[in-house]
Amino acid sequence: MMPARGHAAGVPTAVNEPKPEGTLPRVFPTPQARELVRDLNVPKPFVYWADFLFHIVLGWGAFAFALDFAAVSLPQIALGAVSALALYRAVIFIHELAHRRESVFEPFRLVWNLLCGFPLLMPSFTYQGVHIDHHTRNIYGLEADGEYLDFALLGRGAIIRYPFLSFVLPLVMVVRFLVLAPLSLLHPAIRRLVWERLSSLAIDMRYRRRPASERDRRLWNRYEAITFLYGAGAIALVVTGVLPVAFVGLWYGVAVLIAWLNSLRTLAAHRYRNPDDHVMGLEEQFLDSVDVPGHRFWTAFWAPVGLRYHATHHLFPSLPYHALGEAHRRLTSQLDDSDVYRAATRKSLWDAISSLLQDAASETLQSESAGGRCDSTEDASVFPTSDREGVRSG
Repeated sequence: MMPARGHAAGVPTAVNEPKPEGTLPRVFPTPQARELVRDLNVPKPFVYWADFLFHIVLGWGAFAFALDFAAVSLPQIALGAVSALALYRAVIFIHELAHRRESVFEPFRLVWNLLCGFPLLMPSFTYQGVHIDHHTRNIYGLEADGEYLDFALLGRGAIIRYPFLSFVLPLVMVVRFLVLAPLSLLHPAIRRLVWERLSSLAIDMRYRRRPASERDRRLWNRYEAITFLYGAGAIALVVTGVLPVAFVGLWYGVAVLIAWLNSLRTLAAHRYRNPDDHVMGLEEQFLDSVDVPGHRFWTAFWAPVGLRYHATHHLFPSLPYHALGEAHRRLTSQLDDSDVYRAATRKSLWDAISSLLQDAASETLQSESAGGRCDSTEDASVFPTSDREGVRSG
């Protein structure tokens, strides 16, 4: 379990640094930026279908071939890695589904759940709504934001421990959907607990999910039941010998690797320096987020489906994933003053995570030297001076 925000020993509950004059523009050129990307807002369903279907077939195909080899043999490990990488990209489409409300995507949502969400015990409702809160101005970075932990204030230990939760997550999902889901039908208190605390892909363990609308509740109850049937059916096939026992270990290994990759991506996605009491504006949210353009091929392995442009995504959440690369190129080259935009860019995954570790170390030292607290100022910034000088050389 992750510690609660801002409550680690010796860590300040608020970090705010005055903005030096003459470094970055006081106002982000939002109107010009919006104009530059205005024509990129239309999603292309064919791109979604082709990308997802290719990777879901590759992922499950590699998984099936891996079962033909001895457990933990080199061929099985290699095919398991291919399966995990392909399925990881397929899984990340859950992020696009959280943003795409157009009716044309409803068939895509259903197929995604049937081929990816249900078999991996991760139906789309576990992210729907939760992620939109993460983009809401009065929620982002605050206690009600389940996708945010102020890692920079919690210290290096919390950052280092976080990826190891990946070994537990698949087991939690098994218990949630195969054990607690049917048990929750026996008593409203159990049902409420399962919904509030175990139905969201959140990183803050304090997060409590709000009740769903009646329309969503009916649909999501059906999704929950189908997820149970997928899991229970797989177990039945293993018990009866239709599937080999190795299926269980391989599924767990692939699920862990998917969760591990996503945990590293999550650490690289934001600066995580916002305490619970500071409401961030759009530009602050952007500078608290991170773009890692990196290599077009290699970076997409750990940040697929446009998520290497996470800061740009926070500026323009409605942009489809296939347009984010072009948006980044335009904003970098065509903004009248692109320094503030470039300030959110990191060179690599390691650059982003090492920056977070450095921030955590500096805030811990700052807290200790200040006697365990750091006062805020009215004109606050959560971004260190080095980032106001452009792209980190890291």
